[in-house]
Amino acid sequence: MAASALREIAPSFVALGPAGVAIRDRLGRLTAEDEDVLRLVGAHMGSLASKDLVARCRDGLEHSTDTWAARKRSLTPESSARWAGAVTKATHDQWALSRRGQLAHIQNLEAGIKTIAHRLSQPIGAKGTKKAPGGYRSESEWFHKTRRLRVLEDRLERERADRGRGRVRVVRGGKRLARGRYNLAAAQLTAEQWRERWEAERWFLAADGESGKRFGNETIRITPDGEVSIKLPAPLAHLANARHGRYVLACKVSFPHRGPEWADRIEANRAVAYRIHFDADRGRWYITASWQYAPTKTIPIKSALADGVIGVDTNADHLAAWRLDTHGNPTGRPRRFSYDLSGNADHRDAQLRHALTRLLNWAKTCGVKAIAVEDLDFTAEKTREKHGRRRRFRQIISGIPTGKLRARLTSMADRTGIAIIAVEPAYTSRWGAQHWQKPLTSKNRKTTRHDAASIAIGRRAQGHPIRRRTAPPPHDRSDRAGHRTVQARPGTPRREGTRPRIPGPRTRSVQPDTERKRETRTSKTVRDVRSAQAWVQDSLLLTDQER
Repeated sequence: MAASALREIAPSFVALGPAGVAIRDRLGRLTAEDEDVLRLVGAHMGSLASKDLVARCRDGLEHSTDTWAARKRSLTPESSARWAGAVTKATHDQWALSRRGQLAHIQNLEAGIKTIAHRLSQPIGAKGTKKAPGGYRSESEWFHKTRRLRVLEDRLERERADRGRGRVRVVRGGKRLARGRYNLAAAQLTAEQWRERWEAERWFLAADGESGKRFGNETIRITPDGEVSIKLPAPLAHLANARHGRYVLACKVSFPHRGPEWADRIEANRAVAYRIHFDADRGRWYITASWQYAPTKTIPIKSALADGVIGVDTNADHLAAWRLDTHGNPTGRPRRFSYDLSGNADHRDAQLRHALTRLLNWAKTCGVKAIAVEDLDFTAEKTREKHGRRRRFRQIISGIPTGKLRARLTSMADRTGIAIIAVEPAYTSRWGAQHWQKPLTSKNRKTTRHDAASIAIGRRAQGHPIRRRTAPPPHDRSDRAGHRTVQARPGTPRREGTRPRIPGPRTRSVQPDTERKRETRTSKTVRDVRSAQAWVQDSLLLTDQER
């Protein structure tokens, strides 16, 4: 591949650590009265959240701090000032997320239209290249793609018009669940089960933390001994069983994960946000505590690579990893951490966490301080217009955890002292297989393309070229066949030149400054020496007897 056609390789960098944490515990042993109160509060606040979302979408681009304050004032009499602040903030975040999704959809439509227009301009049956696809294979396919082009152009025009007006489409509870109401058989749900899930998803039981207040939250409060109490909205204040319009649940909570850190925060009255949600599949109530903190300062990349690095290649069903020493040489055997990303989101997340846990444990055993992963983004690679009928390939690309893997790995490695280095993914699989797969394959070990890609990723993180060190020239391994390649670092002067002459014999048995016992009629170097030589014996050395 010509150098001018190569993509620009971005420098590697140490990924930033997490800026927050969320922990969860189950609300077990709730009484029937507790569940009724939670359902009433969730339904009441959920209806207010739906009304506020409608008002926010109606404002569109005309939104301002004044309109935000007016919405909050209208919600306060029906709840409280803090409940209203939590609702309006959640509404604003949801509208902003929909706005970003709208922009991503427009970019996806533009990429599809560009690809179809290019392929329609090519002759039918024309072959494509690595940079651009060819024409369609038949007249029937060409005709159907012309119709699809018109459909995509109409969609793009509508989306651009909506974005210009600041209009977004949001469904509280999720569009997928809403559409499942019209196809209960495919969703494997009854009408009652769907209704229970739909209502649970639309409830609102969340409260933002507030520093300086008792235990960090006035609306949903958890004491150090695990007592949970909720400040009831004004219309439901008659259900209170404690002072100041609060309702205390009968259960106790304790967070096994990061419990001491949570306890330190609430004892210092630092802000902690809480969210209560109902899992309709299991019939259980859960509470999630979350808070923010300053991100951990990243260490210099040279310090992270002081003890080597582990290169990780991300695939649809496993992580291929190999440990590299400080010189970029693979050591030991490659490792593979498999996972199954089929099933629901909870199953996929659990599988990914399990694989990353094993990876981090292995990294701690090896004693390395850095793990190199690719900075992948397949947003432009998932379109059906680019890969056409290669549905299986598109499914594989869509199944690879890209951004979620790096975010999850960075969060899990934050407390282990292991830095996560993100590298440019360009050509890692191709060059890794070209330079490392065959040399590392033996009778006892079969090196896969993914194993070789992990070496390329690790070497790129270290700043080494992916091309492995080549052997000296042929013949007698001297410089007769030309200079040696990749024997020195790129910055070394005269690294592409021939090997300089070293005085004295080429063996280590005699020092270079030792007096020669023989002399030849030709040059003392081995370069350009004739095969026929005549050797002349020097005079004998003086011995002690002759002296």
